[in-house]
Amino acid sequence: MFNRFFGRFSHDIGIDLGTANTLVYVRGKGIVINEPSVVAVNQLTKQVLAIGEEARKMVGRTPAHIVAIRPLVDGVVSDFEVTEQMLKYFIGKVHESDFALIRRPRVVVGIPYGVTEVERRAVEEAALNAGAREVYLIEEPVAAAIGAQLAIQEAAGSFIVDIGGGTTEVAMLSLGGIVASQSLRIAGDEMTENIKEFAREELKLLIGDRMAEEVKVTIGSALPYRDKGESMPIRGRDLVTGLPKQVMITDEQARVAMRKSVNAIVAAIKATIEATPPELVADIIDRGIVLAGGGALLRRLDRLISEATATRVVIADDPLTCVVRGTGVVLEDIDELRGVLLPSQRGA
Repeated sequence: MFNRFFGRFSHDIGIDLGTANTLVYVRGKGIVINEPSVVAVNQLTKQVLAIGEEARKMVGRTPAHIVAIRPLVDGVVSDFEVTEQMLKYFIGKVHESDFALIRRPRVVVGIPYGVTEVERRAVEEAALNAGAREVYLIEEPVAAAIGAQLAIQEAAGSFIVDIGGGTTEVAMLSLGGIVASQSLRIAGDEMTENIKEFAREELKLLIGDRMAEEVKVTIGSALPYRDKGESMPIRGRDLVTGLPKQVMITDEQARVAMRKSVNAIVAAIKATIEATPPELVADIIDRGIVLAGGGALLRRLDRLISEATATRVVIADDPLTCVVRGTGVVLEDIDELRGVLLPSQRGA
């Protein structure tokens, strides 16, 4: 009875709780929030000053006592209290036009494959403390496959590669479950870090996360994609003189910088294929490998993976939102799809 009562005044929510961005799907409305997973905190007063996009603007530009925190590292909760505040903010934002006293939604949260029971419990508790009345967890590769409209409940193989900010999830799915998988703590953020390291070691220039991210998005690629190379200016601090400096970085240099991370992702895909039963490997030939997540947008990554695996590779429609759209599909028919959800860790 209480579930029906709260259901009348709250919106069921699907959340892709990502290392880089948090996306929120509201049942019946679609994706309503897509903001960075960043929280700005005053270290002196412990007060939360900003969350999401407003907090991201503060990164690297705050006084010493104001810290912009990313409460999720490699897709899992690293700061419980700040994660709870962030979830409370997003749940409140969904309900800000509704009756303020009753915000008790059912929440489906995507989490990386292979996280520990303690890490799963941390996500559940954070969502419950943030105002959810029921919390369901779903593994990100499963949610991404559902969001990419793969028929994962059939007795046939569906191969998904979800390259997020903190983790890369590689999985072969069949009959609603994961048959073989690899979870890699190397993804978009690591590629950004690679570019920072390259600039520091090869160009003797100290650059920030936002500058390195801009290089990755603007000229980054897994293979050469134009006859004539591209370049762009990067600005930072000269490590020799300590003064501001601008230098040019080429697409070839960006590829060299990211090569180690890209190769690790390709190796994880090949290892997962090798661990897949032969009957399902045959399905990969027919259905191909599907790429999801922001990392899928790295230029010519699909071509590199195709060449390395001798398999057709396709990029999912709107790969950035596959996981949150998958949570939304589950929300819309939670009784039918309950089998893809993880068991609760509360009381475990």
